[in-house]
Amino acid sequence: MSTSRNPTPLYEAIRSLVLSARQSAARGVNLLQVYTNYEIGRRIVEQEQKGMERAQYGKELLNELAARLTGEFGNGFSVSGLRYMRQFYMAYPERIPPIRQTLSGELQTTANTTSKPFILTWSHYVFLIGLKPEERNFYEIEGDQQGWTLRELRRQFDAGLYKRLALSRDKQAIRDLARQGQHVAKPQVLLKDPYVLELLGIEEKVRYSESDLESAIVTHIEKFLLELGKGFLFESRQKRFTFDEEHFFVDLVFYNRQLRCYVLIDLKIGKLTHQDLGYGKPDVMKSAA
Repeated sequence: MSTSRNPTPLYEAIRSLVLSARQSAARGVNLLQVYTNYEIGRRIVEQEQKGMERAQYGKELLNELAARLTGEFGNGFSVSGLRYMRQFYMAYPERIPPIRQTLSGELQTTANTTSKPFILTWSHYVFLIGLKPEERNFYEIEGDQQGWTLRELRRQFDAGLYKRLALSRDKQAIRDLARQGQHVAKPQVLLKDPYVLELLGIEEKVRYSESDLESAIVTHIEKFLLELGKGFLFESRQKRFTFDEEHFFVDLVFYNRQLRCYVLIDLKIGKLTHQDLGYGKPDVMKSAA
């Protein structure tokens, strides 16, 4: 008896359910690892604080723990790994993990509504614990909301995303960045100054043209959308607009779902002049948006 290869609504529904369950299971495993490592770090710190000579005692404690844990559980419990766990707890001392150890030694989740939960993988947090508290909180929130891999998180940090956003904000707005990430409430906060486009991978040349830059952006459009920020969708390139029987071409046209408006980009190589802002284009862009 042959079966059809064409997908059916029932098949698609079940497939979606299975994929969702697998993603949830993987996320659950990752979070359990994060909370377990946090608890290990907490216990190491508390044990160290009981030592008479903290520095020497801590070194001996980690060496002994690493040798015994690695012998029983394998990789993941080296001295450097245990140091990360200790540093992890010290970076987030207020995060009380919603897990506890039962008398049988099993870890169980417990209700905890007063502490902010961990939301990223262990690899993400190993990178984050080396940052300043304000930046650490910002990148944690953005990493979760944007679904950044560790590689993308590192790229955004290397490109100075937090610092670029903070340049145009007052002190209260900078504190808001650390608490809630990039919240787009008005068009002005959507823009970064400057944009960093090393992700385009443009080869070194003596001279570049605007079409070179445009082509590179379109080729790497997924990465460029991440650099633009939240809510951007790419619509078209070299879009023609006609006003008063005059034709104007805009290099790149995007739509932002959060602002519910179009964002038009006209690329220029070199210094921006008054002529570049002339011939009616600003009015065209304003009308098109």
